[in-house]
Amino acid sequence: MSFTQAILEALESLNGNKMRSGLTVLGIVIGVAAVIAMLAVGNGAQASITGSISSIGTNLLFVFSGSPEGPPGGPGSGRSGNNDRPLTLADAEAIADPFAAPSVELVAPAIQGNGTLTFAGENSTTTISGVTPEYAAVRNMELAEGEFINDEHNFGRMSVVVLGPETAEAIFGHVDGVVGETIRIEGQPFRVIGVLVAKGGGAFGSEDNAAYIPFTTAQARLIKRGSRDEVDVIFVQAASAESVPQASDEISNIIRQRHRTPIGVDDFTVFTQQDFLSTFETITGVLTIFLGGIAGISLLVGGIGIMNIMLVSVTERTREIGLRKALGARKRDILLQFLTESSLLSLIGGIIGIMFGWLIAFVVGKVATATGNNFTPIVGTDAIILSTSFSAIIGLFFGIYPASRAANLEPVEALRYE
Repeated sequence: MSFTQAILEALESLNGNKMRSGLTVLGIVIGVAAVIAMLAVGNGAQASITGSISSIGTNLLFVFSGSPEGPPGGPGSGRSGNNDRPLTLADAEAIADPFAAPSVELVAPAIQGNGTLTFAGENSTTTISGVTPEYAAVRNMELAEGEFINDEHNFGRMSVVVLGPETAEAIFGHVDGVVGETIRIEGQPFRVIGVLVAKGGGAFGSEDNAAYIPFTTAQARLIKRGSRDEVDVIFVQAASAESVPQASDEISNIIRQRHRTPIGVDDFTVFTQQDFLSTFETITGVLTIFLGGIAGISLLVGGIGIMNIMLVSVTERTREIGLRKALGARKRDILLQFLTESSLLSLIGGIIGIMFGWLIAFVVGKVATATGNNFTPIVGTDAIILSTSFSAIIGLFFGIYPASRAANLEPVEALRYE
């Protein structure tokens, strides 16, 4: 029996049992669609997170107080011992010295806390950061309208605030035309001087849901620390992406000298964008594999469905198999016929599953866009090849036993079967 003839007979057999074949194909369709959709969501999440981090700049470094033990996640993520010295404005000024750190271009110390913003009965709890004028350049921020905090605001401890677009939307109901309005932060009046361009999530949460006030104003009135010049984090912009490792070494040496820490016992942590990217890529990679593994179970169930249907088919067609063998069909012809049927079921299900998986990913992306999330599932070629190959292997694997059983039937016994 030629391969072409085997395919034609398999199609004829499947066409003779449309309902049964359709239900069997459905199991593979669900499995393949689930694998593709899950992997697309995982890849999209990874691209969204890494894209948001990369948009800040590949030459950005973060300096936290506390030893470098523990994962990066924000201020104080490292374990800080009782003898650890906090970071200070003097540390930031030392890092900004071009002679001590020639690889450093800009330095922006910040203190951070949470507070409630109110306007005309509307309120929103958000992250409040006390920042210096260099902060906008270091964090690669753009203004939709107004201006950012400048030296005059900082030196004068002025009650001014720059809002993220989500925060402006929450308290005003819109993001346009809010410059000049007066809001209250923890009951104190602040004049809005600017609104940022939407940027999405960052290393420490959404930068769109935030408020920025002058560093000195935050120190004096809203965010209290143990000493007047204590800071939570120092953002450092290296001269270039290539100079980040050198800048990290220079920063570490400066703070070690200032804090007089023993060798190998740092009371601070320096993270780079690459550190955050590596961490999030690892997390999302594990998540993608986990989601793909769960979806793969559906393919396994679909394969078992193929085996069950083929076993039923062997039982129903016992007399046909006996007649074929009596007329000269060889064992391998029967084996090829039933393997071709199971493979066709799997292949058809895989093709339809690819289309459904892409459709699910497309719908998820549209829903995410409609809800204001910058998230687009990515259907990769690897996901299509993986799911299709896996479905084909499953079709062959679970078709071997029914095909072997059919091929091993004795012609006389098969002809006598009722």
